[in-house]
Amino acid sequence: MRTHSGVLGMKRRDFLGSLGGSLVGLAGVGAAVSACGGEKSPAGSSPIVSAQKKIRWRLASSFPRSLDTIFGAAEFMAERVSAMTDGAFDIRVYPGGELVPGLAVLDAVQNRTVQIGQTCSYYYTGKNPALAFDTCVPFGMTARQQSAWLGEGGGGELMAKVFSDFGVRSFSSGNTGAQMGGWFKEELSGLEGLKGLRIRIPGLGGDVMSALGASVQVIAGGEIYPALERGAIDATEWVGPYDDEKLGFYKVAKNYYYPGWWEPGPAMSIYVGEAAWASLPARYKEILKSAIQEAGVEMQRRYDARNPAALKRILAHGVSLRPFSEDLMEGAFAASTQILEDYAAADAGYAEIYKHWRASRADQFKFFSTAELAYAKFAYPRAL
Repeated sequence: MRTHSGVLGMKRRDFLGSLGGSLVGLAGVGAAVSACGGEKSPAGSSPIVSAQKKIRWRLASSFPRSLDTIFGAAEFMAERVSAMTDGAFDIRVYPGGELVPGLAVLDAVQNRTVQIGQTCSYYYTGKNPALAFDTCVPFGMTARQQSAWLGEGGGGELMAKVFSDFGVRSFSSGNTGAQMGGWFKEELSGLEGLKGLRIRIPGLGGDVMSALGASVQVIAGGEIYPALERGAIDATEWVGPYDDEKLGFYKVAKNYYYPGWWEPGPAMSIYVGEAAWASLPARYKEILKSAIQEAGVEMQRRYDARNPAALKRILAHGVSLRPFSEDLMEGAFAASTQILEDYAAADAGYAEIYKHWRASRADQFKFFSTAELAYAKFAYPRAL
């Protein structure tokens, strides 16, 4: 008959022997995992980290490096992707003109020159006029409204059909908020003042200006200042006080107009080629989507925080802040509506997007004019 202590002693020996075998097995698993990574894990890091797929992408931006709001958002996104993958997914960001021209980002992603790009879709309306809706159209939605339409209101699904023709996925990533009307060397004499005016303005806003008699040019961000300085153009729009100050427009034009009725809430886009997207592990896809969204929030926050002080500094340089005249605004609204209707009449795909967008805008404007506008009308004048 065994004693109680003898039974315990035997069980302890059996347990230790079993544990030793398990530890050997675990060591073998750890070695196998480390081997999958192709290198030894750094001290203190998990062996799983070293097993991550190494990916190197190039991003072409439409914007110059000096703009730490727009271009900076692409850098922010790349940093977040790197941080969330311990450096395994690396995206190198190039400013406009370094890899490809600033207005050739869609082509670069479509042709697989780069895997990913940062741009505005309305730069490419010559390829498909409906691309403007991915960014904004004249007298369209504000930043919040545009984000709601693309992300929750069905607009994103409609735009995905357009981008599929280019082999590209478009992800909304940031917004400047309502933009300024731009810089004019001479004071405008109302609607008539636009006739013959040489102005840099892209997208449908350019179509409207052209319809109103202006001579429209599309120039990448880094090329605008020299064109304005040497007199190749008489006026330009860009974004708002913070970016406009960085580009130095106040040095060569002293009339700063508002509002930018053609860009009340322009959304920036991150393009990813379908082949590049398909090559990503599922985890990396989720990380990239999260980083794109986070970068978009950061862009809007930076603009909202920095524009007020920048406007004060600009005005201190002797710049005159001027509203567009009522007749100019009415003329622009009528021309914008006609252009949108004409495009819709000519193309069924465009019409589908336009009708959906128009209904969404009506709903958004109804709500915002009830709550937001009523508050702004009362509070803003009193605070100022």
